[in-house]
Amino acid sequence: MKIAFQMDPIGPIDINADSSFRLAEEAQARGHELFYYTPDKLAYQGGKITARGWPLTVQRVVGDHFTLGKEQTVDLADFDVVWLRQDPPFDMSYITTTHLLDRIHPDTLVVNDPFWVRNYPEKLLVLDFPDLTPPTTIARDLDTIRAFKDLHGDVILKPLYGNGGAGVFRLREDDRNLGSLHELFSSISREPLIVQKFLPDVSNGDKRIILVDGIAVGAINRVPAPGETRSNMHVGGRPEKIGLTARDREICDAIGPLLREKGQVFVGIDVIGDYLTEINVTSPTGIQELERFDGTNIAATIWEAIEARRSS
Repeated sequence: MKIAFQMDPIGPIDINADSSFRLAEEAQARGHELFYYTPDKLAYQGGKITARGWPLTVQRVVGDHFTLGKEQTVDLADFDVVWLRQDPPFDMSYITTTHLLDRIHPDTLVVNDPFWVRNYPEKLLVLDFPDLTPPTTIARDLDTIRAFKDLHGDVILKPLYGNGGAGVFRLREDDRNLGSLHELFSSISREPLIVQKFLPDVSNGDKRIILVDGIAVGAINRVPAPGETRSNMHVGGRPEKIGLTARDREICDAIGPLLREKGQVFVGIDVIGDYLTEINVTSPTGIQELERFDGTNIAATIWEAIEARRSS
């Protein structure tokens, strides 16, 4: 197959952690032809959705992990699969790429389905499953957020469309910084904030569970660094081996059919204790860590699901 990767610049990535690299590596091993471009090179021209980028070859050599062919502009309708893999923030730039890729999907299979990526950003899809999630409020209005904090005491406040743990704050019951933080966020964005009841179980880790076509295939535990509330690996969280509990499977069984139906082939959900906190569909990570811990080739499982969709 001809495979295009729409992703952030490939040069700076950590090849031992980056899921897009692992997906490209596995695709190449399966005989697929790779093409790479960054989101700013996506365009609508004369009725076609085009991308200016490069034929791509990858290799697992730190500092020499990719080779690019001659730069060219391609019609993405000529490809079998396009990967939507740039990281959030989930802003209008990101949303625009989903609108453009909508125009070639499903004749060209876009993974994950861009319509539902746009309509199911990570911190919003969980609202469909209130029995699985901690108490949550999404609001821009300070009085509404303050009332939630007064009710629950110890809370987590974060940007609705952020990622990687950026801008995440824990506000304990006696914390007096809510007003200042609201003022800060409001000065840089018109977007609402999300506030959730703090879950003490996060000290034991924030579990990332990988689902492929709606089926749970494994998990890693991300343990916060000393003195940190956030467990994201971008901010020093430590990955460790972990299995799936009965509650984890209950959560995955509840959300899996919807993910499969909406074309969300590669998804990473976050579970703290008994609660689902995020459903990551934009650019999930964790497959390399999981492969190192239990030897499961998740990239191959993902490609098998994609190849099955293309052949159906």
